[in-house]
Amino acid sequence: MTTGWGPRPVADDEAGEFRPVLDVPPPGRQRRWTVFLRWLLLLPQFIAVVLLSVVAFFVTIAGWFAALVLGRLPDPIATVLGDILAYQTRVTASSTLLVDRYPPFAFDAPDYPVRIELRRTPLNRLAVLFRLVLMIPAAIVISLAQSGWFAVGWVFWLIGIVLGRLPEPVFAATAAVVRYRMRFSAYVMMLTPVYPKGLFGDEPGPAAGQAYSGTRPLLLGTPAKVLVWLFLLLGLAGHVTNGTVTDTDDDADTRSSAAVAPGRPLD
Repeated sequence: MTTGWGPRPVADDEAGEFRPVLDVPPPGRQRRWTVFLRWLLLLPQFIAVVLLSVVAFFVTIAGWFAALVLGRLPDPIATVLGDILAYQTRVTASSTLLVDRYPPFAFDAPDYPVRIELRRTPLNRLAVLFRLVLMIPAAIVISLAQSGWFAVGWVFWLIGIVLGRLPEPVFAATAAVVRYRMRFSAYVMMLTPVYPKGLFGDEPGPAAGQAYSGTRPLLLGTPAKVLVWLFLLLGLAGHVTNGTVTDTDDDADTRSSAAVAPGRPLD
């Protein structure tokens, strides 16, 4: 299951396990006006993604039962989920300013610069059975990373407007989060048996000198890795803050209720 891009690098097969691949062109010039209006222009796409996510939810449930019996996803289910994941990833890449081109309203987009590659492989039935439990650590990681990115995304938006491009560290760190999210979704949808990895990029290897795309291999320098850590810390801080605010509000409501009902009616 692939979106094209020609032959795979040999290094993908030498790794011993195939991880879903994200291909995005290297950072380049972007039109400032499309950066400025990016999230407004993508509103129709966001609606489409929400509707497709609902479809993917029910198809994934059907795929879960089928995978328990067959040890793999049936081809029609794998095709539908793969197409939805590719669509979601194109919209995510555009919304995070990785590419300037508007994503098409189509599942088949061979000319679009953002593509993913998946392979249909057998699934471990036991891992499928406990998929909801196994996915929890990765779900926490991607939740923190995405929350942290959104906390500073407006800064990247301003940089894109001023420079007309994303600096290399910002591009690499953002691409790492988008790729991890894609791999996490592929794992949840049972499109891959491989647990999500690579949030901090790929390890330099023999094929590192022959880049296949801007994200294959995805090599993060120190500034980009610092940004990824910043995303995680900001996401953690945001979750802690939200939890503290919620607990404070609940305590206030409890105290108000206790004060209102001590035993005599209010005048």
